[in-house]
Amino acid sequence: MARRTRIIFTFSGIALVSLLLLGGSVETASEVDPYTILGVTKSASQAEIKKVYKRLAREWHPDKNKNEGAEDMFIKITKSYEILSNEEKRANYDRYGQTDDTQPYGRGHHGHRHDHFYFDESFFHFPFNNKGSREFADSKYVLHFNQYVNDVVPDSFKRPYLIKITSDWCFSCIHIEPVWKEVVKELEALGVGIGVVDVGYERRLANHLGAHRTPSILGVINGKVAFFHYAVVKEHLRQFVEDLLPQRLVEKVTDRNNFQFLNSWHEQNKPHVLLFDQVPVVPLLYKLTAFAYKDYVQFGYVDQGLSETANLLKQFNINTYAPTMLVFKESTDKPADIIQAKGMKKQIIDEFILNNKFLLVPRLVNQKLFDELCPVKQFHRRRKYCVLLITGDEEAFAIGNQAFLSFASANTKEVVRFAYIYQRLQQPLCDTLLKTKDSTPLPTPQVLILERRNAAGKVLFKLAGSWNGTDDDKRHLLDELERLLKDPSILNYDAMLPELNNEFASMFLVRWIYSAYDYLTEIIDDILHNNWREMMPLLSLIFSALFILFGTVVVQAFSDSSEDGKTKSKAKDGTKAENESPSSSNTSSRPPKKNFVEVTELTDITYISNLVKLRPGHMNVVLVLTDATKNVLLSKFAKEVYSFTGSLTLHFSFLNVDKHSAWMETLLEFAQDAMQIDTDEDDGARQKMDYTGYVLALNGHKKYLCLFRPVYTGEDLDGKSSEEEGPGGVTGGGRRSRSSSREDHPPSKANPRSRSTATLQIHHKLDRLGLWMERLLEGTLPRYYIPAWPGLDKITAPK
Repeated sequence: MARRTRIIFTFSGIALVSLLLLGGSVETASEVDPYTILGVTKSASQAEIKKVYKRLAREWHPDKNKNEGAEDMFIKITKSYEILSNEEKRANYDRYGQTDDTQPYGRGHHGHRHDHFYFDESFFHFPFNNKGSREFADSKYVLHFNQYVNDVVPDSFKRPYLIKITSDWCFSCIHIEPVWKEVVKELEALGVGIGVVDVGYERRLANHLGAHRTPSILGVINGKVAFFHYAVVKEHLRQFVEDLLPQRLVEKVTDRNNFQFLNSWHEQNKPHVLLFDQVPVVPLLYKLTAFAYKDYVQFGYVDQGLSETANLLKQFNINTYAPTMLVFKESTDKPADIIQAKGMKKQIIDEFILNNKFLLVPRLVNQKLFDELCPVKQFHRRRKYCVLLITGDEEAFAIGNQAFLSFASANTKEVVRFAYIYQRLQQPLCDTLLKTKDSTPLPTPQVLILERRNAAGKVLFKLAGSWNGTDDDKRHLLDELERLLKDPSILNYDAMLPELNNEFASMFLVRWIYSAYDYLTEIIDDILHNNWREMMPLLSLIFSALFILFGTVVVQAFSDSSEDGKTKSKAKDGTKAENESPSSSNTSSRPPKKNFVEVTELTDITYISNLVKLRPGHMNVVLVLTDATKNVLLSKFAKEVYSFTGSLTLHFSFLNVDKHSAWMETLLEFAQDAMQIDTDEDDGARQKMDYTGYVLALNGHKKYLCLFRPVYTGEDLDGKSSEEEGPGGVTGGGRRSRSSSREDHPPSKANPRSRSTATLQIHHKLDRLGLWMERLLEGTLPRYYIPAWPGLDKITAPK
């Protein structure tokens, strides 16, 4: 009896302590009720919340409200807006009544907080909500909605993705974990993308994917979603990924069809790769490689165990003890490159394919191939010249084309690439290049040397003369290339090239048939697996169309003939009235052409996609501003960078330094050279530095930045022009920026023109941004490298 009493007392004590601690957390949460602080209801939209926040922020800002407690109230308003403006944090608060400060548990990739009392799961020996062990392994695969749309979907055209849908309160999810981990370890090494979606935090993404129950496993390829409907076994998941891949990615090659396979390089304009192995089935690694490089290389597989492949093994002297990979280009008798290894890894195969993506002399069949073979000039040391032969596909041009191939095969210069083009198939581009001063086109074949200057189509080129493949033609072309390497100014013509025609584009009818086939396949798959919830929108659409069609037929059948006559007469009168109306009224209904610069705010939500995981070669140009200067600076910023929006590698954002001043200071501390802006100032002055109007060009992949400091070129408050003090700050040395003129001469409240003058100063901070952007694209600006990007997950509290 005493023993039982002791046990009851122990659990009563635990319950009492739990209630006290939970009561404390609820009290803390109630003190920061975002809905109460902002004065909005739980059904308020984002637009309403934002409108209320702006009004309260202006009212309680410490610079305007001198009452005691204004600063604390402003912090609460800001924190409340941070919670309610983030859908994820808002849903978490609505569900649990907890904010980030009071939440006793966090997402797996943010770590676990145990600030409050909790029961150890091992005490109960029950795997309920075993989040720690499960999410620790899945944390690096967790997907967010923006990440899926911006990264996974485009990447799914190069590799398939296997995605698991899970949740914290899912018992079945725990049972499939061992199989999932084993499959992920194997397939990720082969090149399959892996993703995990937690329904509790990413309900929007789960609904977008059509996953309405947990656990679910699905595949994504070419932007399309396919569900896994079988038992979660390693072999089934592996087969599911293999079935996602298109059919006939890899062709089986034997002694009978090897000549047709290798000799099709001319029609397909691709190198051909053969893999020799002893397994009867094409390895999944090889299929994934074929899918990744399907636009560049044609793949074939030779089973060494078949008697029908004996001649191939003998012809190319294949070692049967290890997998062998051969690549063939214009020559079908001798491979251009070869690798052989017992453990054929993905990294080895990728490097081998990347080194042999193109033929020695490929044909320009589309704009994408032209962009890769003849890239736009970026820097002086990265110049690439294209030697282009404009010829025909008739038999009369065969000798000259073969001579051009032999000349290109002997080329050893890395800065020169050779290509040819059929004039009949690319007539607009050939007309632009072959047009003389008197507008008479030159006869083909012709050889010219060109250098691309921008993505819009501008090129510099020089006509090297006609080409018949003689020794004199080869000697003349060789002399021209030698002169080019010494003096690039011999490219004395310039032109704007039109975009190339896609010679391999299928007809519209064929594309429509393929799309209809894929759509019907998805419908049949949904019907077979009783996925009625996903079928409801389609069924609703079909029944609506049938109802409208049936209603129209009934109305026409029972309508009066006299009414039909009246309707026809009215229709004729209406037609006349429309014909008499000016044509401008028709065009006015068209949507206006978009003519703006897209500038997004750099926040903790967009920080990863817009900077940390920015694609190689892309840069984000970030304008630093405050709430007070936002409208003026953004308008000026858009005008200065508008002419550079044609570049696909530039992105434009703005950073509110009122919220993220700590991030700005941390970033410039990393870039020590960039902090030499005001070397004559002491530490106290540097802490008061005004970053308004600064522009940062951030390269997320290579981790460096270029800095623009504002330069005032108008008149200051004393009437002095900026030219009297000298230019300041387009990234580099120089005097102190004129942005500090507001601190030296604060505007007087008595002067009605003081506010407009301050606005004029802010407007002129970006006067030389256009020149700085030109230097940025030329690559002549100093670069400040940093070890890692600082975090942007906190908002700086106002002082």
